[in-house]
Amino acid sequence: MSPRTTGSDAPRRDAGRFADYGPPRRVEGGLRARSTRGAIGRSWWSRRFLEVLESFALGTRLTRGRSYARAGQVLRLDVAPGEVTAAVQGSRSRPYDVRITLPAFPSALWTRVEEELAAQAFFSARLLAGDLPAELEELFAATGAPLFPAGVAELGQRCSCPDVAVPCKHLAATFYLLAEAFDADPFALLHWRGRSRDELLDRLRELRGTAAPASAARSVPDGARTTVEAPAAGAARAVTGLPPAPLADAVDRFWSPPVPLPDRPPTLATGTDLVLRQLGAPAPAIGGPGLVERLRRAYRRLGDRNADNP
Repeated sequence: MSPRTTGSDAPRRDAGRFADYGPPRRVEGGLRARSTRGAIGRSWWSRRFLEVLESFALGTRLTRGRSYARAGQVLRLDVAPGEVTAAVQGSRSRPYDVRITLPAFPSALWTRVEEELAAQAFFSARLLAGDLPAELEELFAATGAPLFPAGVAELGQRCSCPDVAVPCKHLAATFYLLAEAFDADPFALLHWRGRSRDELLDRLRELRGTAAPASAARSVPDGARTTVEAPAAGAARAVTGLPPAPLADAVDRFWSPPVPLPDRPPTLATGTDLVLRQLGAPAPAIGGPGLVERLRRAYRRLGDRNADNP
């Protein structure tokens, strides 16, 4: 990506640099966003991904690439552990090369995640059925492997175009198509973090079918069949060790959980002025930049008041 130009000569240099570029070349057979209007992203994981990007104050810049994504300007999109690569057709004859990186989890961390997933039948069943439940985000975070980046610095963003803005419209179009790729295949998100669908599901099947170590087997005479009891998983693990209760004493608690339920999945903490940061400055006729600042102060006061009176 070209270095940022500063100083009094910057406008003239930028004008020269972009003078040979016009509207993007039309593409036949490109990857076109399924969403033709409104928001992009249908599943919780794709919406969450875009929500995280917008929380980094990238919302205004992201919208620059929405028309590219819907026009089919993205020619190729590949997801691999730790990186996403794409080719995006702009105004040049040669498409621009885009690369977005996010560190993949190391093998030891994935092993811990897989053991936690296999220990709970709910997650194993949903994943084996091809679904990513919303509670998965909480489990990954609790294991020390957050699914989504915590800050924009975790994302590496590179494009071969001359635009110094990050993200440029080619990067932004790739982000939108990536969100839709998560819609089409939820395991693409996990693959980006280092585990393909087949690797993860094979490992879960292995762990769910693995018996306890031989040392845990009951002692039986030589030649007799040895029974090895598998460790408790899922709901059984949660209630193991609870004392039995007579039915008469438990009727009033029949619909209550035997153990405390887990907290709800985490919600993204954002500033009260996030919407203002995503929008451009209002027209002078309705207040211009000064209106934005007055609204920002009002939003903050309202947020403080709500915090004092939950």
